[in-house]
Amino acid sequence: MTDALLGTRALRSLLGEWKDGGGPLYQALYDRIRLLVLDGRIPAGTRLPAERELAQALEVSRTLVTSAYRELREGGYTTSIRGSGSVTRVPGRANLAVDAVGGFLDFTKAIMPASPGIALATQRSMDDFGRYLQGPGYNFEGIPELREAVAARYTVRGLPTTPDQILVTTGAQSAIALLSRVLLARGDRALVELPSYPHAYEALAQAGARLVPVSVTPGEGWDESALEQLMRRTNPAVGYLMPDFHNPTGESMSAELRERTIDQATRAGTTLLVDETSGELDIDRVGSLLPFAAYATPGDERSVVTIGSVGKTIWDGLRVGWIRAEPGLIRTLAAARPSSDLGTPVLEQLIVTRMLPDMPSILDGRREQLREGRDRLEQLVDERFPSWSAPRVAGGIASWVGLGSAVSSQLALAARAEGLLITAGPRFGLDGALERFLRIPLGYPTAQLEQGMDALVRAWQTIMRNPMPGAQAFGDVA
Repeated sequence: MTDALLGTRALRSLLGEWKDGGGPLYQALYDRIRLLVLDGRIPAGTRLPAERELAQALEVSRTLVTSAYRELREGGYTTSIRGSGSVTRVPGRANLAVDAVGGFLDFTKAIMPASPGIALATQRSMDDFGRYLQGPGYNFEGIPELREAVAARYTVRGLPTTPDQILVTTGAQSAIALLSRVLLARGDRALVELPSYPHAYEALAQAGARLVPVSVTPGEGWDESALEQLMRRTNPAVGYLMPDFHNPTGESMSAELRERTIDQATRAGTTLLVDETSGELDIDRVGSLLPFAAYATPGDERSVVTIGSVGKTIWDGLRVGWIRAEPGLIRTLAAARPSSDLGTPVLEQLIVTRMLPDMPSILDGRREQLREGRDRLEQLVDERFPSWSAPRVAGGIASWVGLGSAVSSQLALAARAEGLLITAGPRFGLDGALERFLRIPLGYPTAQLEQGMDALVRAWQTIMRNPMPGAQAFGDVA
């Protein structure tokens, strides 16, 4: 049995313009639901609407919906449970129709390879590990030496910080979830960017928030007028922002906009959750902006809570992040933490403590990797996809590529058949929008980037042989 029921209105919104394909409508419906399951917009274990209800909502025959549901069941994307109807599941790789030799190339994660210094830091951390073996093995706030190292790093970057302002978490996602649970009551509004990091949407929604989006556009950045109006009119309890190398657009806020946003948040009683996990991944904009909280005037500091991590700089496998906030909130968060986890593993904290002093040299290496990836991606897009646009980004982990047509979901499905896993644009939005965009990561080795782009060429050729008529109207929109 499952308690998760997807309503007909919600599914209809997620489906978007699914009827615009050139093949049979039942196949188009099957393909769209299949992608929604694969990229997580419909979580595994969700009960789909009854066939009759969905047919009425979509204004199609029940036979069509029955055929689509049958394809989903035979493909391993749903299972039939007595009394619950069709419940979604993610099939094992053996059930996925993929022709690629050697499995999938995974572009769904915008990550960097492990930093070369991790192995040595791990060996040296074992010298420090012994003194923790006599203790309980967990600490709600984090080990003292890592809190000191994180605080020192902020201070060096221009934001004076003390260790009692730091709480170490099990990655940035754990920080977002903990803050959402502590700062939000059910029904509170949460201001979010559109597009944005999808797991932040999920954490905020799971805490009961109603999401209020403000757009971030490649080449233009934040809709400043809408941001100000939404802050004033909706009084959101929290606002989740990525002001540096925004994921996925790569945009960064100006110093002036940072100051205005903090002022508006203070007036509205909004706590800004500022995700700076990519904030130091400069390519061209080295050191020109301070951490976001440094732009707060005296009295406004409590409006800004900073989320950090070593996932994008050192290695995602370490799962070490942190929260920077005023000491009172840190104590509140530490008290609330045990219901979800009892602390971050000690050895990983010791490794990060060892590596943080070397961050300048680590970032130099990351800068070269990202510059190589960005420049090669721009070259490949220019050569192979004349209708696409890859905006020039000054840093960050990905490029938010414009496709010229509303075919992102269709392209992601076709790419899967070529051995490439890539996330369709709507995964980064709300209610099925953003079909004209595709996020392509910049941190992969050049050979893998080229392999992935080769797969996208083949996938693009496949969908262009069977174009979406409704998408052609968007072909020349900049």
